[in-house]
Amino acid sequence: MDTINANQPENNHQDLIGEDAVKKIREFVDSTPGCFFCTSDAAGGPGDARPMTALQVDAQGNLWFISASDSLKNLELAAEPSATLYFQGSAHAEFMHLEGIATVLRDPVKLKELWSFTMKTWFTGGEDDPRITLIKFAPTYGYYWDTKHGRAVASVKMLIGAVIGKTLDDSIEGRLDV
Repeated sequence: MDTINANQPENNHQDLIGEDAVKKIREFVDSTPGCFFCTSDAAGGPGDARPMTALQVDAQGNLWFISASDSLKNLELAAEPSATLYFQGSAHAEFMHLEGIATVLRDPVKLKELWSFTMKTWFTGGEDDPRITLIKFAPTYGYYWDTKHGRAVASVKMLIGAVIGKTLDDSIEGRLDV
């Protein structure tokens, strides 16, 4: 193996499956709920990317968003439901990429669970605003890059590695299969 990983004195790859993958996705979203939500156009080409906030990761690993029924995003998802999410927690850690299928729906019970007062900024009619829709994003593939022991330990290991001339990277990465 002729990569930077060959210089690692410890394992830095761990694929996560099922509940472990859902747990990692939830950890990312809890610490960094903001992401770029990328759609495709009706012809399968690139659509748009826009910042969105994941409001919840449910027990099955689905991510939940609130969106306006008249948004370009909803129009693109109606034509092509595949979407990609990109999360970044900091400059050196907490990266996650998810691909999946996004379903636009209306569910008053779920909306009540996800609603917060500040959403009136976009939905001035409150919870009863007729433009409110939910997006349920079901991941089909994912990949993450993170630190094993947190940013502080990773920074110290990088500094020591630089001083002694050895790769002491605290990173961990792998597939996410929900």
